[in-house]
Amino acid sequence: MAVLEQAARSPNRTRATGLSLTSWVLFASSGSLAAAVIGAGWSAAAVTSVRIALAAVLLVPVVAMLRPRALRFGRGDLGLLLGYGLLGVAGVQLCFFLAVARVPVGVAMVLVNLAPALVALWVRVIRRTRLPGPVWLGLGLAVAGLALVAEIWQGGHVDPVGIAAGLGSAICSAGYFLLGEHGASRHDSFGLTAAGLAIGAMVMVALAPPWTLPSGLFTAPSVLGGLRVPVWLALLVLAVFGTVLPYLAGLRALRDLPSAMASALAMVEPVVAAVLAWLLLGQTLGPAQLAGAAILLTGAVLVQLPGPETGTGRGHHHRSGGHRNER
Repeated sequence: MAVLEQAARSPNRTRATGLSLTSWVLFASSGSLAAAVIGAGWSAAAVTSVRIALAAVLLVPVVAMLRPRALRFGRGDLGLLLGYGLLGVAGVQLCFFLAVARVPVGVAMVLVNLAPALVALWVRVIRRTRLPGPVWLGLGLAVAGLALVAEIWQGGHVDPVGIAAGLGSAICSAGYFLLGEHGASRHDSFGLTAAGLAIGAMVMVALAPPWTLPSGLFTAPSVLGGLRVPVWLALLVLAVFGTVLPYLAGLRALRDLPSAMASALAMVEPVVAAVLAWLLLGQTLGPAQLAGAAILLTGAVLVQLPGPETGTGRGHHHRSGGHRNER
């Protein structure tokens, strides 16, 4: 019986893995696109505001017309929706774009990808689960890698605000994982994504109203890989391919993937982002930073390896009330 059940889940797991990888590859494109827009004279807050607002305007009406039941939430879902919109949508993007404005895209992406380690630490510590040896090793490697990426020995060369913003985006990204998995197990991914984008948009529009921006900023040229494209086109691509599609794919994947595997797949994001930043922006990382990125990501993977007390499948989460219910 268990064999038949596992075989039935296999196609879903394969599809979910593909969706998760697609999500992170698309998310990886957002760093270079945002950096190009910021280079055209935009602030990080303005980019975040327009990106989320545009994504919400594009998605919410479509979901309302084609899947109206997906937007039905109960009073008990208010905390989930607010948390997901504030942390998983507005917070992670604002902090990430603040980091991109001050440090290379590759460095910002590596900092964001401390999130899987934070997720694993949250589940193990909050649930009072004993941390096995590989977890402590992974945390140590993550800290060492972070020190190399940030080049802390450079003193004034380091941008502390950029590093802090990157770490803030990691904390918010951990909230995206924790709240997203919990929400994906109870709600339609289209409805949850639309609601999260709408809430995130309201917050960011209040902080940085798009209508106060000079109209010339929307037609200003942004440079990507030697090409000059108008900012409005870069923002449109950022909203569709760097926001709506990856959020939808990521949430759908979280319905069939255990959280450790889903967050481990996120490790492709900084690699893709670093390659895109090199191709489109000409940004490169030094040897020490590349080594630090590899060490940090290795540590993040080790943190997620299950110990003898923990499981990685959905069945474990439902039996113990653990990670599935934490998000």
